[in-house]
Amino acid sequence: MAQVRPISLTVNGVTRQALVEPRRLLVDFLRDDLGLTGTHVGCEHGICGACTILFNGEAARSCLMLAVQAEGAEITTVEGLGSSDGKLHPLQEAFWEHHALQCGFCTPGMLIVALDFLRTNPDPTEEEIREGLSAVLCRCTGYQPIIEAVKAAAARLR
Repeated sequence: MAQVRPISLTVNGVTRQALVEPRRLLVDFLRDDLGLTGTHVGCEHGICGACTILFNGEAARSCLMLAVQAEGAEITTVEGLGSSDGKLHPLQEAFWEHHALQCGFCTPGMLIVALDFLRTNPDPTEEEIREGLSAVLCRCTGYQPIIEAVKAAAARLR
């Protein structure tokens, strides 16, 4: 049996404790151990952005981190964006209204990256949005509806 290590972290505002194997990826811990399947596993090389989460307030690829590295961290996944009463986050509302998703595979990572981007640039130009979202690959939309959604969400969040 593999050696396990205790970890304690806060995920979407809830303190979680677990025993994990030292080589367990954070994305696998979130999905399989905590049941937070909104964080998607795509390329497993940190290129596609589908696994992006907020790690201590900043966007990070969970497929490039080990769960033990999250000891003491505060993590927000896509499940943590909306309110507990089911109300969508303004970004989620804007994505829905602007049809900024098709298959939905990139959407969780795109929402998290957009949230992090708008935190540092609350009034972006279209070019800045394109650059800010370039860390997440989308194979379906052509990006224009996503850019429009982020622009609309930025206005709401200001």
